[in-house]
Amino acid sequence: MSILNKIKIKKYILPYLSTAKRGNILSEERRIDIIRAIFHRLKTGCQWRELPIERYFKDNYSYKSVFYHFSKWCKDGSWARMWVELLQTHKRHLDLSNIQIDGSHARANRGGEKVGYQFRKSDQTTNFLYLSDSQGILLAISEPISGEHNDLSEIQQHFEELLNWLRKADIAIDGLFLNADAGYDSQRFREICYTYQIQANIAFNTRNASNVDRFEYFDEVLYQNRFVIERAFAWLDAFKALLIRYETTALNWLSLNIIGMAISFIRKIERKIKP
Repeated sequence: MSILNKIKIKKYILPYLSTAKRGNILSEERRIDIIRAIFHRLKTGCQWRELPIERYFKDNYSYKSVFYHFSKWCKDGSWARMWVELLQTHKRHLDLSNIQIDGSHARANRGGEKVGYQFRKSDQTTNFLYLSDSQGILLAISEPISGEHNDLSEIQQHFEELLNWLRKADIAIDGLFLNADAGYDSQRFREICYTYQIQANIAFNTRNASNVDRFEYFDEVLYQNRFVIERAFAWLDAFKALLIRYETTALNWLSLNIIGMAISFIRKIERKIKP
């Protein structure tokens, strides 16, 4: 299964994953094989115990060891550090002429942290908010949100989480143009964007006061680019482990989604730099 080959794993991912300072120090080859096994879980959606260990390891390795290292890299912030470094190092490939915000829901079949009942899905779900650039490259992801909350619930906190990814990657925030659908049409969210000097281009919600009386400017042509984030979600859906949540720990679930974002970004980087 070729998600990223060993050369690309070594170049883009391996430098940011922590290693033991003493004791049983893993070789570079072993760490690459662990990452490839994690990618298999991400791509196929198989259970950890169903990983085809013999495909990725020459010796008698255990799926428990693969999960141990995945979880360890979640807890020590390695996956988050990898994402920030990817954004910062390769931000020249981004198009920030406008950015998009939207939410995505995943059914949570095993329950767990940050899970709640979503009436639209008629199921237990976990939500994320995302930002993408104007090409549909995902830039940032919020902390997991319990499914009973809509996208405007605690929006200042979650929007700040999104912007923090950009700050850490040294991406300027002030002056950005932000497209958002009618679900974000609230005075509160417009004020938050204004506070960060972000120009909000939000579709009017027909359930609010008569749009005839609205004074906010809405650029319909600019808004058409919002749909690139839907395409980005479709790219993530290629990773079967992200379609339905089986990770009960919120941090592990967040990290698995970050890995999916990173793989998609790396593939785009590689296409852009090919001679």
